[in-house]
Amino acid sequence: MIDFVKDVRLWFAPRLLRDEGETPDYRFSLANERTFLAWIRTALALVGGGFAVDQFLPDLRWGVRVGMSLALLAVGAACALRAVNHWVRCERAMRRGEDLPPSRFPVLLSLGVGLVAVAMMVVVLLGWTTGR
Repeated sequence: MIDFVKDVRLWFAPRLLRDEGETPDYRFSLANERTFLAWIRTALALVGGGFAVDQFLPDLRWGVRVGMSLALLAVGAACALRAVNHWVRCERAMRRGEDLPPSRFPVLLSLGVGLVAVAMMVVVLLGWTTGR
């Protein structure tokens, strides 16, 4: 828990990373930043998908539409928060000369998106609409 609190502090003060270890080759830091940006793009796509389900599928039953929208929005928010945490952890590990930290988040993200996709297929197949 203490490491997580330190990581969160570094989210808002990344200059404190300079106090740890040695400066890595700038190419590794830039690659870490590109990975961060890819996670942010994924988060934005999930948030956009959540709003799209809510706004552009009005014929779905309210509970189904809102449930899928909230699931996509929650996964998008988690992805954005995880992006910055992963960036800090990797930057710290590179500065310390440690192995990069493993992460289960890609599996969780894949499962979340997969579950929403399966739910959408069920909705399409069963035609859960309001009957307009």
